[in-house]
Parts: sequence; structure tokens; C-alpha cells
Amino acid sequence: MSDPSRRLRWFWLLVAYLAVALALIGIVVPGLPTTEFLLLAAWAAGKSSPRLAAWLENHRLFGPMLRDWREGGMISRRIKITSTMTMTAAFIFMVMTVSHVPSVVCTGLLMLIGAVYIWSRPERKKPSKPK
Repeated sequence: MSDPSRRLRWFWLLVAYLAVALALIGIVVPGLPTTEFLLLAAWAAGKSSPRLAAWLENHRLFGPMLRDWREGGMISRRIKITSTMTMTAAFIFMVMTVSHVPSVVCTGLLMLIGAVYIWSRPERKKPSKPK
């Protein structure tokens, strides 16, 4: 029988890679979150693969987002705007294509809750310019 900690490590590694894949898909698919999957990937990689965790942390696109979150739960203004626009576009698409009103309303409410949470997070303070 294999060591339980080894099996758990493989489980977290699988979760990390699956979350990275979903985050990459989320970049192009409206309504599929990217940031949340990256946070999950970084957390799971930290439990299973220092190499993957370092890759995520030092990635030119993902790294700043992960560092901002780790350093105080910060989300950049650009990500807030992009997330809000993507959720709005996905909601409009649903309104136009889904005939089941309760599904549209519930999804819209969940998106609204997500947007409120995203906008409630702090942003990185810009360094002050010397006078």
C-alpha cells in the first residue's frame, strides 16, 4: 500500500494542474473565472509542487495577481474592470439565449455578489511621486 501523504500530494498536484487549465480556459470563456482558479492552483501547488508554485509566482501574467492577493487580498483595478465587463457580457448573453427565467435571475444574482466582493477588495496603492 502506498504512503497516504504521497497520494495526497498527487491529489493536490492534480487539483493544481486542473485549476491552471480552467484558469487558462477562463481567459477566453466569458463567465468562467480566471482569478479564483489561479488562487486555487497556487494554493494546491504550494501543497504539492514547489516547482509549479514557483512557476505560477514568477509568471509574467499570473505572478503579480497572486502576489497582490497574498500581500493583502488585493485585486487590481484592471482585473476588477475586466471581471465586471465579462460578467456583464455573460449575463446579457444569458438573457438573450436562456428562456428559463429563474436560472437567469439566480445566475445574475450570483454574478452581482461576485462583482460586489471583487470591488470590495483593496487595490495596490500607487507609489507616491517625489516632489
